[in-house]
Amino acid sequence: MKTRRLSLMAVLLAGCVSLVSAPVLANNGNGNGNGNKHGNHGNKPEKAEKGNAAKQGNGKNYGKPDRVERDISYDRARHLAVNYGLTGNKPLPPGIAKNLARGKPLPPGIAKKAVPASMLSELPYYPGYEWQMVGKDLVLIALSTALVTAVINNVFD
Repeated sequence: MKTRRLSLMAVLLAGCVSLVSAPVLANNGNGNGNGNKHGNHGNKPEKAEKGNAAKQGNGKNYGKPDRVERDISYDRARHLAVNYGLTGNKPLPPGIAKNLARGKPLPPGIAKKAVPASMLSELPYYPGYEWQMVGKDLVLIALSTALVTAVINNVFD
């Protein structure tokens, strides 16, 4: 009787383990194979969702900042700066200004200010990146490397 009970428990345990491990081992469509390209491409939002987010104006795309120019224009950033009374900043000294470029580290000793939360909530959000006010420019900086990812010039002029 004990052996039968132990073998029943072993079968039940094996079944539970297989049920739990099946989702972990499943292919989620993100493999490197050529495939037919109809699988799940990660957790990317559908095109309709992107359009709705843009219409709502919240700018929270949670994406990579490789297309910042498409996500926010100078006109939109300038409009936000004027609405929140953030204009009239002094320009950077010429030597520092020329070093403020995409792909370069943030120049040392630069006077930067965090964008106020009210304006920040209307700017596109990118995990691991931060918007900063640097002189008259709106700058997106990678937090891990302090590299300048994008510069929108003269927003706070």
